[in-house]
Amino acid sequence: MTVPPAEASDQTLALGRALTRVIDPEIRKPITELNMIGAASVIAISATETVATVDLKLTIVGCPAAQTIERDVREAAASVPGVTDVVVNVGVMTRAERDALTEKLRGGRARTQQFGPESLTRIYAITSGKGGVGKSTLTANLGVALAARGLRVGIVDADVFGFSIPGLLGIAGTKPTQVNDMILPPVAHDVKVISIGMFVDTTGTAVAWRGPMLHRTISQFLTDVYFGDLDILLLDLPPGTGDVAISIGQLLPQAEVLVVTTPQPAAADVAERSGLVARQTGQKVIGVIENMAGLLQSDGTMLDIFGRGGGADAAARLSTPEEQVPLLASIPLSIALREGGDVGAPIVLSSPLDPAAVAIAGVAAQLAVRARGLAGRKLGLSVT
Repeated sequence: MTVPPAEASDQTLALGRALTRVIDPEIRKPITELNMIGAASVIAISATETVATVDLKLTIVGCPAAQTIERDVREAAASVPGVTDVVVNVGVMTRAERDALTEKLRGGRARTQQFGPESLTRIYAITSGKGGVGKSTLTANLGVALAARGLRVGIVDADVFGFSIPGLLGIAGTKPTQVNDMILPPVAHDVKVISIGMFVDTTGTAVAWRGPMLHRTISQFLTDVYFGDLDILLLDLPPGTGDVAISIGQLLPQAEVLVVTTPQPAAADVAERSGLVARQTGQKVIGVIENMAGLLQSDGTMLDIFGRGGGADAAARLSTPEEQVPLLASIPLSIALREGGDVGAPIVLSSPLDPAAVAIAGVAAQLAVRARGLAGRKLGLSVT
């Protein structure tokens, strides 16, 4: 931000401080740090009129967050004591300024996979042996529950063929912003989200890709999408043990795996296979989540529509003498959970006292306190 020396009044300095509180809703950093403010000054026009003038530089033409940023800039400027009017001159960054911005966000590093072995981000890959067990619904709600606990959370919808995360979070149809070769993910309920559904026409078309294209897509999500500093990254994997699961194992061998199943034995059998494939790629299975574990009746009893015991059985079979795999939760059937998914309102926010929401929040509480392991990381020590 530049301020002409002749206009560097106390009010102008206060304006500069006020603008530092304006956060870019996509990048989640102050716009002053992103060099989105040019000149900013406060000038007394008369004894009763004092005008704050701010030059705002958006990252691109048609920036989807333009109205939000301009509104926040106006409110920040108007909050300066004595200011009676605000003028915001909206422009767009030059190519050189965008280049400088992307380099700054990457920390001067070249385009590389941002969640390498040295990353402090905890990565949880959520998988299942078969479709229809509620894996995506759990991923979306877990992400929101973790963000509600104050953690910085991102979700990669790696279910390329059956993407559903944008709809579950209420941002279906939202497109990411692209600054040069950097993609800024949309934010829903304080969770940064990327999905192939944000790049394709979702009406009357289907994604029909083979292995190399799938691998390239996942790799690009991890390289070109700017998530910033995350505490936790969730990956919603497609069901089964196909190309995407293998690619995730290659790209993120440090990821920890959560296996989702329903209580019925058939689902638990195939769920076990998805956990075994994760182990073959070097990942660690840290728990099983049993979904659709029963329907609570008005008399307090549970109707086991899909049977019972499948989650505990899958956890027992995935356990080894060296690595015990716990059953993290049994999540009951919930009409509110289904309704929330249909309208993009996560149940952990819309109905936090629902038994399903309470169970999901319990899983989030367990994940939130897990420490990132040191395996594969350089400790920065040297022997002299």
